[in-house]
Amino acid sequence: MEFSNERPIYLQIMDLIIQQILSKQLLPGAKIPAVRSLALELETNPNTVQRALQELERETILYTQRGKGRFVTENQELLARLAANQRQELMEEYLKKMQEIGIEPKAALRQLQTYIEGGNS
Repeated sequence: MEFSNERPIYLQIMDLIIQQILSKQLLPGAKIPAVRSLALELETNPNTVQRALQELERETILYTQRGKGRFVTENQELLARLAANQRQELMEEYLKKMQEIGIEPKAALRQLQTYIEGGNS
């Protein structure tokens, strides 16, 4: 994974895991790989991975079963909130970027609708 210099790496790892959960690559109740395995896979420091996983636990997105490892929450309400938050962030980012190039929200919506309908312009 290529990390950006704009945000701390542990936050980017958290985002990655949340994205995997929302895209169903990690299902509710699924076991998360061990810290060292994730660190090797992501080519980063195990302490950074540990921090990301601890934050996800603090937010109850992950939970630990002693002696078995970390798992994805099975709380459907929490997962629905995560998905709603992700949608909101993406919409805000889209509108912000469109405004940065001089396109107002209503015009951005029209362009998005045209794109979805196959106009791609």
